[in-house]
Amino acid sequence: KKEKINSYLVFYLEKEMFTIHVNKILSILEMKKITKIPQSPDYMKGVINLRGKVLPIIDSHTKFNLPPATITMKTSIIVLDIKTEGKKIKLGLMVDKVEEVIEIRNKDILPPPNIGNAFQSEYIKGMYKKDEKNFIMIIDIDKVLSLKDVVDLSELKQENIPEELKEEIEVAKEKKQQNKQVKKAKKVETKVKVEEKPIVKKTIKQKVEEKKEVVINKNKTKPLKKDVAKEEVESNKKKQ
Repeated sequence: KKEKINSYLVFYLEKEMFTIHVNKILSILEMKKITKIPQSPDYMKGVINLRGKVLPIIDSHTKFNLPPATITMKTSIIVLDIKTEGKKIKLGLMVDKVEEVIEIRNKDILPPPNIGNAFQSEYIKGMYKKDEKNFIMIIDIDKVLSLKDVVDLSELKQENIPEELKEEIEVAKEKKQQNKQVKKAKKVETKVKVEEKPIVKKTIKQKVEEKKEVVINKNKTKPLKKDVAKEEVESNKKKQ
């Protein structure tokens, strides 16, 4: 029986390594300007504009009960697709540093450790021993948010979003729509060009007739052997 191997993305929070299954990850973004939202949960850092849509950003340090994060050049946003009790939501998880993608066999996943209050252990699915000194905590990202959290984030009130971000999102939407129209116009133009070019399908009989005609034309241009011989005789007579 073939062993099941899964791919995981490794990242840092503080000096500890954590990982999430790659199936939950949509993309990784460099740190960008985050717009704060009034009356939002304390673990929510704010929102960003992602291709014309509002993407909530979760402060992993606050959510996982860790000391406040220090933003650096290595700080990244992991865009996730989370499903909790049938409800789906896309959100960004702010992490200190993205490290690498590794492969872990199911049999190598160890039971979750008893960490105490240093980390919310209910989010830990298990752990993986990378080497003699380092362990990686495997996060069950679907358990990080409760159903209430998902509902609250998916129903962000439009009036709570600052005007500056609203304008930015509208510009992104318009640009996206323009790109769609350009692509559509190019497809139509290509289709018209193809349709303008007549496609002539010849039957086997037509092809045979064409070949015969070519052969006949070639023969017409060549002098017959008897004509050549006659010319040679006449030429010899004249010389005599």
